[in-house]
Amino acid sequence: MSLDSNAPGDSPFQSEASARDDAPQFVLPLVVRIEKAAPPARTDALETAARAVLAMLSDERSVGDGEWAQVMSDWQDARIRKVVRRARGAEWRRAEALPGITVQGKSAEVRVFPPVPLDGWPRELAKLQVSGTDLDDPEPPVEADPAQPVLWLNPDLDMSAGKAMAQAGHAAQLAWWELSDEERAAWRDAGFPLAVRTADPARWSRLTGSGLPLVRDAGFTEIAPGSCTVVADHPALR
Repeated sequence: MSLDSNAPGDSPFQSEASARDDAPQFVLPLVVRIEKAAPPARTDALETAARAVLAMLSDERSVGDGEWAQVMSDWQDARIRKVVRRARGAEWRRAEALPGITVQGKSAEVRVFPPVPLDGWPRELAKLQVSGTDLDDPEPPVEADPAQPVLWLNPDLDMSAGKAMAQAGHAAQLAWWELSDEERAAWRDAGFPLAVRTADPARWSRLTGSGLPLVRDAGFTEIAPGSCTVVADHPALR
């Protein structure tokens, strides 16, 4: 599936009504492991969430005749919703027992699950908390390598870690859609290297006019409808 992510006409993230609203609505659940004694760093959690989305999109079970292929197609034909919940201890172990993919970062663990109906979450996931998921970076993240994909966050928006994780996942997905099969394979084989960073205002202004994939949030939670949240700066798309 592909689309011009800068054109609002068929964007799965736009706030205006579209034909996507007539389709059955699904959500991609992501669960981040947050143990009290050792919470992950914020930036690492955002990057791990983005890689988890890419892992789900590229998994053999999500394409062709795979067991998740139909629900993945249904999800992508409607609004592209992602919801991040948090778990620890026994909650995390119960989440791990459900079909899905766990992606590990330097300090973060994120498990992504096949899409579920908007009002049909598995009981083990529905019980997990979604609000108030926030994290800090013990040290400022190092400068991003321009030779690698960078997901640039809007410097003017204040998002919780959970919201920012979902937005980073949106941006990674838009980049994935616009890559060729060969470019996708190269990214996957390299382990989906990427960085998530907050742009400075001057860079953000340039990025939003660059034609790179841009996420405009539908405004279901936290921020105003139509807000530009993330630009996916993948070298193959420049």
